[in-house]
Amino acid sequence: MPPRCDSSPFPLRPLLVDDDEAKSLRQEIARLPAIVLSMSQMDDLELLLSGAFTPLDGFMDQENWHGVLESMRLADGSLWPMPLTLDVDAKTASTIEPGAKIALQDPEGLALAVLEVSERWRADKRREAQGIYGTASEDHPGVRRLEESVGEFRIGGRVRGLHLPQRYDYLDLRHTPKSLRRRFVELGWQRIVAFHTARPIHKAERAMTLEAAQAADARLLIHPVITETTIPGLRHLSRMRSYRSVLRHYPPRSALLSLLPLATYTAGPKEALWHALIRRNYGCTGLIVETDHASPTGQDRDHPERSIYPPWAALELALRYEEELGIAIIPGERMAWAPSRQRFVRLPPSGTGNGDANGDRSETSAGKERHLEAASDDFESPEILMLSDAECETRLARGSTIPHWYSWPEVIDDLRKAFPPPHKQGFTLFFTGLSGSGKSTLARIIYGRLIEEEERPVSLLDGDVVRRHLSSELGFSKAHRDINIRRIGFVAGEITKNGGIAICAPIAPYADTRRDVREMIEAFGAMIEIHVCTPLSVCESRDPKGLYVRARKGLIPEFTGISDPYEAPKTPEIRIDTTDTDPGEAVREIFRYLNEKGFIGSPSRHRGEYPR
Repeated sequence: MPPRCDSSPFPLRPLLVDDDEAKSLRQEIARLPAIVLSMSQMDDLELLLSGAFTPLDGFMDQENWHGVLESMRLADGSLWPMPLTLDVDAKTASTIEPGAKIALQDPEGLALAVLEVSERWRADKRREAQGIYGTASEDHPGVRRLEESVGEFRIGGRVRGLHLPQRYDYLDLRHTPKSLRRRFVELGWQRIVAFHTARPIHKAERAMTLEAAQAADARLLIHPVITETTIPGLRHLSRMRSYRSVLRHYPPRSALLSLLPLATYTAGPKEALWHALIRRNYGCTGLIVETDHASPTGQDRDHPERSIYPPWAALELALRYEEELGIAIIPGERMAWAPSRQRFVRLPPSGTGNGDANGDRSETSAGKERHLEAASDDFESPEILMLSDAECETRLARGSTIPHWYSWPEVIDDLRKAFPPPHKQGFTLFFTGLSGSGKSTLARIIYGRLIEEEERPVSLLDGDVVRRHLSSELGFSKAHRDINIRRIGFVAGEITKNGGIAICAPIAPYADTRRDVREMIEAFGAMIEIHVCTPLSVCESRDPKGLYVRARKGLIPEFTGISDPYEAPKTPEIRIDTTDTDPGEAVREIFRYLNEKGFIGSPSRHRGEYPR
């Protein structure tokens, strides 16, 4: 049994100023240069200001950054396993000098805090990846995110906060460390075990968390992470609703639900330590650490041996620092349904139990026996049933039955709203290719077919039309082209979110911008990228607008394919060369894909040929 850890008055360090200082700070902020924070940076700032990141007093400088990466220690010797800096791009960094003060704003321009800059430096991303993830390989999704989405410069310095970022949903479930500690006192709770999750909770997780809390003689804090995009997607909202439904299935006064605005890094063992420190700041006395805790392969929980981090590596590291953490570490033992006993049992450490809901056999593994302390009779069950998270999502999308032993009807109803079948989802067709490649022609033909045959609303966002109505003030520099494509992506995401079909046909020459657009859209539905890969020579021979002639004469600067590169998609869903392909055949190929993937039904009938 894990050690009992009674509530301790660990001091908090919130970074919000008092009312008198806030008045002068507001006057000062109006004159300061500003940085607009991303959503993940907003989450970091919220946890800094609220004291959840105690003992930090702001974003780390180089000394602390190096110490955390090399030894998981701050300069004062405190245990802290994850770096926390403000990342910016080179252009922004060039405007910031040590000693400066910077206003930190939300995306709507509201000033939240002042950063007193102590240091600015270019980060060694390879070293940072090795220090956080234990690898610099881009096979790790966290390393890819670091390379592709995080600015190359870091800003460190003390932070003084005016107020927390404004939130508008689930306000009764959002607690600061101070308010959650107060709530524990009101309830008379002294020992509280936290359960960290980014997944829905079903019956197996309920059984595991109840058992873990009982083993620690504690109450349970269900503390899921809530990482938002600019506008929360349906999956996010459905997951939040499902937690409320699950809470009703815990014994009265045994569990409390609260949301944690914490970015997910998938850093495995080090992230488990971080989660323990954060929960200690919230007043918890224990943390449940699962087999795949913070693992990037957590979705493949049936095969933890495939994980980047060995099974139970997170638990072992957390246990090694348990005394210094000041919080009990409780193993989160995987559970499976035993039909013969009509209850959940711990999985055997040898991975001998098997079967999914259909009775198919599949090997499983549940970590090291010395951590399980499980009753031996649990391992005698001849058959156990399991359903992976991925299989559950597949069944939800297909409208298939979910076994009664797996979850509760109301939870499944909540989640089904996030996984409608493809023919009921919104989606985006995103054409990209050189000017003259034929993408606009194909987009218009498909638009005409879909508005004739589809009940879902269909919108055509052609590059030239968007330029006139949405981006008329923009030029054709790389920065302005990026802005234009991101605007298209935002609108397409809104159409997709509301169950419509968006058809986009910009040139979209840059891979990074297309990736960002995909992230915007896929928060709400599918994005199908169609690379119209017609060669430059063919496009230039067509030149319907005379653009290539003008570009060759130098009259159009930064023209894609001539004086500016086109970065071809590496893995588009569809690739079409219109050099010798009739538009009708190209359209049929696209419709075949949509039909095979279930986004549309079979076309009612063939409606003639289309001109070249």
